[in-house]
Amino acid sequence: MTESTAQDLVWHRGKAYRKGYTTGSCATAAAKVAALMLLRQQRIDQVSIVTPSGVPLHLSVEAATVAQFQAVAAIRKDGGDDVDATHGMLIFARVTRNSGTSIDITGGEGIGIVTRQGVGLPVGAAAINKTPRHTIEQAVREVIGPNQGVTVEIFAPEGIERAKQTYNAKLGIENGISIIGTSGIVTPMSEESWKRSLAIELEQKKAQGHRRVILVPGNHGERFVRQQLHLNHEMVVTMSNFVGYMLQEASRLEFEQVLLVGHIGKLIKIAAGVFHTHSHVADARLETLVTHLALLGAPNALLQQVYACLTTEEALVLIEQHGYQAVYTALAQRICTRVADMLRYASHPFCCDVVLFSYDNQILGCHRPIDTILEDYQ
Repeated sequence: MTESTAQDLVWHRGKAYRKGYTTGSCATAAAKVAALMLLRQQRIDQVSIVTPSGVPLHLSVEAATVAQFQAVAAIRKDGGDDVDATHGMLIFARVTRNSGTSIDITGGEGIGIVTRQGVGLPVGAAAINKTPRHTIEQAVREVIGPNQGVTVEIFAPEGIERAKQTYNAKLGIENGISIIGTSGIVTPMSEESWKRSLAIELEQKKAQGHRRVILVPGNHGERFVRQQLHLNHEMVVTMSNFVGYMLQEASRLEFEQVLLVGHIGKLIKIAAGVFHTHSHVADARLETLVTHLALLGAPNALLQQVYACLTTEEALVLIEQHGYQAVYTALAQRICTRVADMLRYASHPFCCDVVLFSYDNQILGCHRPIDTILEDYQ
């Protein structure tokens, strides 16, 4: 994506906004080209990858060095017109031969370390998320073949300083940035334009004859519906953080049933009446969890521990230890009540269903039996 083409742009009110690519794409491209250089024993100045969303990227390689057993390469992060804390920084990969056949992925200088539970990675691991880990391994394996092994170290010399501009410290990720990205592409878009594009997808589902729709916050929810619930992918629409807006649109379009499926850390906000779930707008996750635990009679010591957690995922461990998993059903029921309250004056209210899950893809709670919900949406 060194030049902007029509497919690289998002248009809003007559202005073109340039797309970018994630730190995950940078790390994947850097690892791939370093592995190529190691294999060929020569420097390479350009590399191509295909992102998880199927978009091809053609990227310039910087700071490339190659030796007999090791090669290093860097890709400069470009967020397009959606500039963030990592925009413009170099993401490096160092690929070193090892004696086995495995591909070991580690984090070096400037890559954060997970110090608390709740971000989908084990404590002590480098903050390289699952999708980038998979794309790095896949890209390197294609280069080195099935019978060789390498260690891939992802590092970013500016990472410690840049991370101060992110939420990593609040999430328990220390001393560096995260390597993230589920699609590989950064898409800038104004909120109103974004909301409208999501509503258009709802309209398409209705036009295709669907009477039921499944709303998910993003890629994680979409995968959960497909892989864990085994429901028809054609019913799924992403709502992002615009929960209230998309529910109102579903009512306007006269859907009969709407199933909300998402990680508890996102959907729990609805139980508190928060229908725009971006953390910049409102965040009452732990307060809501503590309230519902208290209503179930949980002891004060547990309430204090949960309230001190950084993430809902971290709190799940405490809840299980104390046997208060019934809180998830209570939360799911409260979410349905909140949705019904919001749509109480709607001309065409729908039946709302809720499924909450954890980072390890386990169903935590539903407002009614999961088998009954799945039967309705088959």
